[in-house]
Amino acid sequence: MAVQEEKKMKILCLHGFRTSGSFLKKQISKWDPSILAHFDMDFPDGKFPAGGKSDIEGIFPPPYFEWFQFNKEFTEYTNLEECISYLCEYITNKGPFDGLLGFSQGATLSALLLGYQAQGKVLKEHPPIKIFVSISGSKFRDPTICDVAYKNTIRVKSVHFIGEKDWLKLPSEDLATAFDNPLIIRHPQGHTVPRLDEASTEQLRAWAAEILKCNNTIMNDKQGLENGETKVEEKQVSGEAFKKEQGEMEIKLKRETAVVEA
Repeated sequence: MAVQEEKKMKILCLHGFRTSGSFLKKQISKWDPSILAHFDMDFPDGKFPAGGKSDIEGIFPPPYFEWFQFNKEFTEYTNLEECISYLCEYITNKGPFDGLLGFSQGATLSALLLGYQAQGKVLKEHPPIKIFVSISGSKFRDPTICDVAYKNTIRVKSVHFIGEKDWLKLPSEDLATAFDNPLIIRHPQGHTVPRLDEASTEQLRAWAAEILKCNNTIMNDKQGLENGETKVEEKQVSGEAFKKEQGEMEIKLKRETAVVEA
């Protein structure tokens, strides 16, 4: 019997402001690869080319991108609706996705999509996204957005990386409160994808293992149900075939008997 290949959970990874998908992929490579090997991770570039200087110029090669633009107070946003539409189309066409991972602007945007999906505002035909990895994320500050996205507790399994020296430390903590039973992993660094010490690595490993265990249980139950339905159908077909064959034999026997009597 052929061994069925493991179907990896698919994660959409959204990079930070004026960076790129390939840069986030490099940032995430700091983490233990044995944890991430169980996931199929997609790193797209932002919808819009960077509209100004990037903080990673001279560190990582261009091009650089941004998901949307905003004012200094982070209360007004430009091209946000276009960005949301673009991502929803991407998720629908490239998915389904099981989870979202984001850094900074990418994490803030990911949390918004999760809140909007929970409220039935976006991705209505897409299966509920189940997991979220936030690195230096925050909430939007426009009340018209907050009243929808964070109206109710967002019930996905989430882990939030919060830096002691991150200028978004408090907003990151506030974002975590929007989620049901979030795992918070703290690190001593600033606004970055952190290198994880042994303790943090084990926290992330245990979190991922629990998610994978739950997902495998669901998939096995689903497969078992489908196999059970197939066996029932085969049994029904076999029974019908047997009845048909039995009927044909009875007719043949009656004809032979009639010939003998004649």
